[in-house]
Amino acid sequence: MTMPEETQTGRKRATQPPDHAGRKDDALMVNSVEKAFRVLSAFGRQHPTLNLSQVASETGMDVSAAQRFTHTLTRLGYLRKDAQTKRFELTAKTLDLGYHFVRSSRLLDRAMPYLMHLSKETEETVNLTVREETEIIFVSRFLSRHVLNTDVIIGTRMPAYATAPGIAMLSRLPESEAMAIIDASDRRAHTPSTTWEREALREKLRQSAAQGYATAFEEVYLGDASIAAVVVDHHGRPEAAVNIATSTSRYSHEEVVSRFSSLVIAAAHAISRV
Repeated sequence: MTMPEETQTGRKRATQPPDHAGRKDDALMVNSVEKAFRVLSAFGRQHPTLNLSQVASETGMDVSAAQRFTHTLTRLGYLRKDAQTKRFELTAKTLDLGYHFVRSSRLLDRAMPYLMHLSKETEETVNLTVREETEIIFVSRFLSRHVLNTDVIIGTRMPAYATAPGIAMLSRLPESEAMAIIDASDRRAHTPSTTWEREALREKLRQSAAQGYATAFEEVYLGDASIAAVVVDHHGRPEAAVNIATSTSRYSHEEVVSRFSSLVIAAAHAISRV
């Protein structure tokens, strides 16, 4: 059973990995580890605290199993239990995995000088994102003084089909593979400007592949403008995307492209392993 949790864009996402149904045949799978991460993933912006029955409901466990896992995670320091309300919440220790990723990621190590240079040169918000299944994840972010949306932080997820970085990365895949990812997405119009219909997205992928960059204007948040280029690995497959985010109140669509397309392409090429 897959229980949903809302992302920061308001879309429901599964708190369990999508291959949950097939794990019975995986002899190497340690189910207790998966369940522990399922408990941790139940907490988020929509559920900052949960009681035991809510943990059981969100994870698809029975109350007895939820009690064992919350107790263990509390003893290990990843959850905190309020003595009066009996509600659980994440602790700062859960940041450890993210910290270790940032400190050990070769991608971030390669990208950091170019992201910093791009931030200083443009004085706009600069992001590095990676794709996980149908979503992008922000793994580095340099804010400008003009930033409108402070809800987007490192770790934020957004639907790939509705973002410039997502389209940039998908456009570098074989079209059949990219369209399979789009077909698996929970596509909808986040704003009146969202490109979400299948054939319109196919055309957007083709255009992005031809021009070497992707754009998104007010597709998730009103007032946002974004342009992105793909970072590729040594096989030529998309590894990440660099994007510059600004405001539609400051730049027209044409100005975003003319000012920033060559810069974001150059930065992405410099970070790529080709």
